[in-house]
Amino acid sequence: MQLQKTPTSLVFGVNGERFELSHVHPSTTLLEFLRTHTRFKSAKLGCGEGGCGACVVLISRYDPVLEQVEDFTASSCLTLLCSIHGCSITTSEGIGNSKEGFHPIHERFAGFHATQCGFCTPGMCVSLFGTLLNAEKSDRAEPPDGFSKVTVSEAEKAIAGNLCRCTGYRPIADVCKSFAADVDMEDLGFNSFWKKGENRDLKVSRLPRYDRNQLSSRFPTFLKEIKQDVFLASEKHSWHRPISLTQLQSLLKSNNSNGSRIKIVVSNTGMGYYKDKEDYDKYIDLRGISELSKIRMDRTGIDIGAAVTISKAIEVLREDIRGDFLSDYVMILEKIADHMSKVASGFIRNTASVGGNLVMAQRNNFPSDIAVILLAVDAMVHIMTGTQFEWLTLEEFLERPALGLESVLLSIKIPNLELNQSESSEPRSRFLFETYRASPRPLGNALPYLNAAFMVKVSPCKDSGGTIIDTCRLSFGVYGSKHAIRGNKVEELLSGKLLSTSVLYDAVDLITSTIASQDDKAITAYRSSLAAGFIFQFFNPLIDSPERISNGYLNGYNNHPFAQDFELKVSQKQIPHDKVPTLLTSGKQVLEAGCEHLPVGEPIVKSGAALQASGEAVFVDDIPSPPNCLHGAYIYSAKPLARVRSIKLTPELQMDRVRDVISSKDIPNGGENIGSKTIFGIEPLFAEEEARCVGERLAFVVADTQKVADMAANSAVVDYDTENLEPPILSVEDAVERSSFFEVPSVVYPKEVGDISKGMAEADQKILSAEMKLGSQYYFYMEPQTALAVPDEDNCITVYSSNQCPESTHSIIARCLGIPESNVRVITRRVGGGFGGKSIKAMPVATSCALAAHKLQRPVRIYLNRKTDMIMAGGRHPMKITYSVGFRNDGKITALKLQILVNAGIYVDISAIMPHNVVSALKKYDWGTLACDVKVCRTNHPSRSAMRGPGEVQGSFIAEAIIENVAATLSKDVDSVRSINLHTYNSLQSFYEYSHGEPNEYTLPMIWNELAVSANYDQRTKMVQEFNRINTWKKRGISRVPVVFQLMQRPTPGKVSIFSDGSVVVEVGGIEVGQGLWTKVKQMAAYALGAIQCDGIGGLLDKIRVIQSDTVSLIQGGFTAGSTTSESSCEAVRLCCNILVERLKPLKENLQKEMGSINWETLILQAYMQAVNLSASSFYVPSMSSMSYLNYGAAISEVEIDLLNGETRFLQTDIIYDCGQSLNPAVDLGQIEGAFVQGLGYFMLEEYQTNLDGLVLQDGTWNYKIPTIDTIPLQFNVQILNSGHHQHRVLSSKASGEPPLLLAASIHCATRAAVKEARKQLLSWSNQEGEDSIFQLGVPATMPVVKALCGFDNVERYLKWKMGRT
Repeated sequence: MQLQKTPTSLVFGVNGERFELSHVHPSTTLLEFLRTHTRFKSAKLGCGEGGCGACVVLISRYDPVLEQVEDFTASSCLTLLCSIHGCSITTSEGIGNSKEGFHPIHERFAGFHATQCGFCTPGMCVSLFGTLLNAEKSDRAEPPDGFSKVTVSEAEKAIAGNLCRCTGYRPIADVCKSFAADVDMEDLGFNSFWKKGENRDLKVSRLPRYDRNQLSSRFPTFLKEIKQDVFLASEKHSWHRPISLTQLQSLLKSNNSNGSRIKIVVSNTGMGYYKDKEDYDKYIDLRGISELSKIRMDRTGIDIGAAVTISKAIEVLREDIRGDFLSDYVMILEKIADHMSKVASGFIRNTASVGGNLVMAQRNNFPSDIAVILLAVDAMVHIMTGTQFEWLTLEEFLERPALGLESVLLSIKIPNLELNQSESSEPRSRFLFETYRASPRPLGNALPYLNAAFMVKVSPCKDSGGTIIDTCRLSFGVYGSKHAIRGNKVEELLSGKLLSTSVLYDAVDLITSTIASQDDKAITAYRSSLAAGFIFQFFNPLIDSPERISNGYLNGYNNHPFAQDFELKVSQKQIPHDKVPTLLTSGKQVLEAGCEHLPVGEPIVKSGAALQASGEAVFVDDIPSPPNCLHGAYIYSAKPLARVRSIKLTPELQMDRVRDVISSKDIPNGGENIGSKTIFGIEPLFAEEEARCVGERLAFVVADTQKVADMAANSAVVDYDTENLEPPILSVEDAVERSSFFEVPSVVYPKEVGDISKGMAEADQKILSAEMKLGSQYYFYMEPQTALAVPDEDNCITVYSSNQCPESTHSIIARCLGIPESNVRVITRRVGGGFGGKSIKAMPVATSCALAAHKLQRPVRIYLNRKTDMIMAGGRHPMKITYSVGFRNDGKITALKLQILVNAGIYVDISAIMPHNVVSALKKYDWGTLACDVKVCRTNHPSRSAMRGPGEVQGSFIAEAIIENVAATLSKDVDSVRSINLHTYNSLQSFYEYSHGEPNEYTLPMIWNELAVSANYDQRTKMVQEFNRINTWKKRGISRVPVVFQLMQRPTPGKVSIFSDGSVVVEVGGIEVGQGLWTKVKQMAAYALGAIQCDGIGGLLDKIRVIQSDTVSLIQGGFTAGSTTSESSCEAVRLCCNILVERLKPLKENLQKEMGSINWETLILQAYMQAVNLSASSFYVPSMSSMSYLNYGAAISEVEIDLLNGETRFLQTDIIYDCGQSLNPAVDLGQIEGAFVQGLGYFMLEEYQTNLDGLVLQDGTWNYKIPTIDTIPLQFNVQILNSGHHQHRVLSSKASGEPPLLLAASIHCATRAAVKEARKQLLSWSNQEGEDSIFQLGVPATMPVVKALCGFDNVERYLKWKMGRT
């Protein structure tokens, strides 16, 4: 068959609209096309790696042979546009929208309060839609009306690969579960559909109706006739889709002769890991070759084509093929499928190929799970090189030099090993197979620290009744080495042996030396201990209970290692399809709606929630590019301290679509090199002669597209010079040595409480100069930094910015350009997650675009790629703490003296406030007396900035760590030490001089006691003790932690205008960042205008619209931070409404006399006719008595740790939080849950480290792991305390944005309690009694950290103890 010579057109559909393209650059992704060439903007760019789910779309492909449509979700950021020829694409707008009607998915996201910033929501909706669509194709029983065929478990996992930084996932899980036929309606959390106590049928009837019959993806008929082969060509680039191996051979042969750069693709998901560093001339899509997409089965085994997707392979391996094979082989295939289902996430597995995964492992040493599990089953691979074909074992394939471009992997064979058994072999011998994966996320979407797969043939020993190992294959994925390996020495040791504790000890001892990697020593030790744990988990049950191997399901479903876990009731033919039990998450929400100031206090649905879900809510990057728009990208420093001699672009990029390189030299006369400012100082926009940290902005490349700008910036060559420069300061210790500190104004420096020397003298015991360190955390807002600047007439400029501080940004742009502030306008509609990272750090991004637009007189926009964002962000402040504490024998602390070194980075940013914030949160306990020496260190790191609870998170945790250490020293129960050191109202007055409030406002003691009762704390503590007594390899811990948080209100403007039809528009200084500010403001406007008391006022809420922030329309907007912007904005709006009501009252009274009654519309129309001013502005300035206040809460968390791999499962969290009189309990509930889960990330999961130069090591979704739906508390209970009247608060309300984050320390403290039990047990194995309770659990307490404290050698020590060795 000849190769196609005539180029064809690319034809596809998007939401039913036809697109036909004849010229496409083959590297163009589907996402790029959707966002730049269509009106559909719901698919978002969150990471560009397939790791976040923000870009998920549904792809539908028609099979003319079967006359069926295949539907699957996919990451559009990795899917190449040329690969979707003949396909139909559905985005969230295509599922439903505001014009044609929202889909029940969108309505339920809104009604379950499951969206906050809304940036990730459309991707979540499509993931769920794809799951529902495919469930309907199954042959399961018909579900009840209004439900899907999907199960609760499948529904929860539908969004397992989608990240959300705002909500904490619990309400999203409820949305998903609400569609499942087997859902327990009582298990669904707080929502706007039904009231508490209503029966099941009523609840079902109130849900937005889901009609399965309307679910068809409506595949367009115009695509059914499209021929599948496609050939696209331009002068430089071509896309080929051969349909036979002969065509492929001839393409590869022609490539050899002309030396063009070639890329072979199946789905391009590998680009998520290995970014394209070069441009390719020729792309060859292998999916047209039918041989590569087939799965063949015969009695010798299963042959999987290399282009078969991982999802398809899982489906086939789980299919009902058991009649063809014996039970052991079926069991092996099942377990391979189970392990594969933890590779990446569903929308990646749907397109990623099995062959592509293995080729990346062979060619690039990709840490492949699939290579490891297939190596254990002795898989074979079929290779084509030129016209030569050969079969190799997978082991041989991996050992070979990297596969050349002329070689193509055709298929992978999983042999039926039972055929290899000789006829005379012992009939009772069995194959046992198990796979292992130690990963920070149980459901996948994270590379494991180590994985392994073991296949062992065993037979019973007639004489001893024990187990003989006939043969074994043990494979491990050894990171840092070349590829997956066999544990050959251990295999030799075990083969032919009668299994015993001593044999197992020798095997464990041997395997630890086999697992070596090129990483640091700690991670190598961890991986060795994991390998030992895997070996132990597999073989130990065979020693303890050999009779239990008859089924071959060695490890139940959670790899529990002891006999009681192996009561296997599954017959040989009944293999469970889904061995992971239902994830989640259920929760109880207790909250009270206010009724005094309606509609304030009602849990109304978040403003714009359905629009966010459908993807119609407009973020900055969704604004269509104006004509002639250019795109920017940063060139940043790779050195912590160096002179910059020159910056050059690579020659091919100098002229090709790059328009300029902007630097400090381009700042106009009269302008300043200023990028951001705070009350403490400024930061330059660009480094001038010296770069002072890694990630400092050197220049701004401006090009025709974002892709070209990013490529140009990445390839820039910077010439550095470090001669005669002092070494950079890269630690707080260096800063102290060289006296490199930022000045902290005395007004914000914390004062000493009491006489510290007297307090120390009163102590019975002391801990002196104890040290601890806390690391950083990255914001991981789902929307990276972004801005669009549009030059205007008369030297003016308008900038659209995703920004928490538009007012300051406005001022900085004016100063940088040297123009009056009246010439600048900054507009912010909404922010896709901020958490403080869109405050100071967003200013230079907007200013860079403004400077480039001002110089070039063309619009300029930027969308910072995730890696650059992570390198520049700075994040949370790391710190080193040294403390001395004095305490009495009963646990009451009498004195605390602290020295804290805060790593602020190179510019001051907000860092000078850190001493105040750290100490403020630390004062939650009565320390008797307190003295602090806090130094803010200037280092050559990127400047740290505000991140949700800046300083307070660290301060609150430091307090808990000190309490833990005191309790350990005294051998006392830590909860009793916490309780004895809680404030009385008198001590609260001493520690919080100006914000302690009235005695009845101090609700913490009541919360503390009520939580113990509602969470059943005492009984659960006993249950934890009993669990720990009877379980060897799992330990639990439980902990109760309080929070006291000092909040500050700031001056805030507001403006309310009433139109002639009675509709109302509201402007406020605060920015909607997902915290529900617009929703609360709408409620407040409706309440305050309702004071006019005319007819029809009840429907006022629907007439009110809150609009975007515009720095020209509303000045002095301040900044959105510190949790109190919502209440301050509400109060500003109330003042405006009060003015309007006063203006309307005389008119209303006159009209009432004339007409008897009057409705709102008539009143407003009359006011217009009588020239009443219906626009009012206000500036709310809090009084001294209302400016500062305290907020209180407490949490109890229970965890379970696995002593073999260090994994921590978060079993239950109970929170009681004081919201005063909540302005909107649904919004506050979301803030509490979301903040807590973000804190859980800081304390348990998220590592944000730098190398010796200060370069961030975690720079993407592959290595920075925020919480996911499978890493939140399984039971998550929240009670919002409606604590009565607070005369100095805004309608008695209190803030909820930041304080709950601090409560996540309860998870860390519970983990410490579990680790303490593990260490006690470890001592007992060494025949030592007592406790090893004085230790530090690092932050974050990741799996390696927990495992290190439980003992890297705990398996060896256990086996030694068991053998009676000393």
